[in-house]
Amino acid sequence: MKVLAVASEVFPLVKTGGLADVAGALPRALVREGVETRTLVPGYPAVLKQAGPFETAHRFDDLFGGPARLLAGEAAGLALFVLDAPHLYGRPGGPYAGPDGAEWPDNAQRFAALSWAAARLGRGLVEAYAPDVVHAHDWQGGLAPAYLAFEGGLRPGTVVTIHNLAHQGVFPAGLLDELRLPPSAFAVEGVEYYGQIGFLKAGLYYADRITTVSPTYAREILTDEGGMGLQGLLRARGSVLSGIVNGIDVEVWDPANDPHLHVRFDAAHIEARSANKAALQDRLRLDRDPDAMLLGVISRLSWQKGLDLVLETVPAVLAGGAQLALLGAGDRQLEESFAQAAASHPGRVGAFIGYDEGLAHLIQAGCDTLLVPSRFEPCGLTQLFAMRYGAVPLVARVGGLADTVVDASAAALASGQATGVQFTPVTRAALEEAILRAAGLWQDAPLWRGIQAAGMAATVDWSGPAREYARVYRAAAEIP
Repeated sequence: MKVLAVASEVFPLVKTGGLADVAGALPRALVREGVETRTLVPGYPAVLKQAGPFETAHRFDDLFGGPARLLAGEAAGLALFVLDAPHLYGRPGGPYAGPDGAEWPDNAQRFAALSWAAARLGRGLVEAYAPDVVHAHDWQGGLAPAYLAFEGGLRPGTVVTIHNLAHQGVFPAGLLDELRLPPSAFAVEGVEYYGQIGFLKAGLYYADRITTVSPTYAREILTDEGGMGLQGLLRARGSVLSGIVNGIDVEVWDPANDPHLHVRFDAAHIEARSANKAALQDRLRLDRDPDAMLLGVISRLSWQKGLDLVLETVPAVLAGGAQLALLGAGDRQLEESFAQAAASHPGRVGAFIGYDEGLAHLIQAGCDTLLVPSRFEPCGLTQLFAMRYGAVPLVARVGGLADTVVDASAAALASGQATGVQFTPVTRAALEEAILRAAGLWQDAPLWRGIQAAGMAATVDWSGPAREYARVYRAAAEIP
């Protein structure tokens, strides 16, 4: 079976979040399921720099405002199509926003072009390439199923994966013609979304199958509280909606072979984590205190991620003798507040504002507990990395966090199944109580080692999810 994946980012070529990790790791895992994946990604400068000797598979005379090339080849072990459209992607900054943090004003055209190219590939644009399924990731690929549906006739099956329903790609209705959408598409049963054009809404309406990244999140988005305005459509399409929990790339995230660590280790030599804790304390200018419980945070700084609650708990954390190590970027006010917390509590709070892949690995290997207090979380990957690295995740009981972390209840501890600490509701008081509970567990070294061992033994790779995706693809393509 051949699948064309459509993604706005893919690790290791370009990454802003977990979507890139999924887009980079899933194709490799699908090989074992007999699925051959080629991924279509925008030709950002960072991607083209790593593309190597690609061949030109097609030329577009006018792709939403200018000429473009479709390049084909391999990079970082991935089979790729790269949409080289300098007028859309050849600029500094990130995939979605400029250096000043403001979203690109032509994002509608940039990602409509990506979807348009995907639809053309699905219709046989490149000789000898005929995918059975077009798999669109998030709103950036959401128009691909719509473009394929509008033409009618034979077409590949279509799948849309929701990585985060909060990001929907909503643009003015006046762009309908410019985005090559027929007038008839602007309807409730189409691309119209509260008087505007909804890219994700379009994908959810026209796709043959819909997935999201955990079973609990699949249930949450059907509710009025979690549906972000799309709950009615999702309920109507519930029969084709699946929740498939994400995996992680266990070769990239392997503490026994991780070049970013001060000392590498495995479950049989977990005591070596102490050297990484000391290295992390040095890196973030924390007191080198092996007896202080070290709390880690690796996150986008936003209200969704509950990072405002972490700030509110800093006094309680410090009063209990713990330390905090944070890596993240996002909301400007939160960035400034964490920087101020680090300045006000030298040696106890360390904050790196930005992103550093190596530091992310070191925090996972050096912190005792990783905090993930998200108000909602489709899946989350950082808690899976934590378990793999012997850091005990402390998570809100929402979405994929609830699906992947086994709370340290009395029964789970007794059976050796506990892999972390969950809390609910997502409030400061509940978070502080969970931190105190984790601190109590941490002080019982044998008990804590058992939680670490269970987490490190948990199956967090892509083998199971890949089987589920292959099943969805076969259903979308109607292949027995």
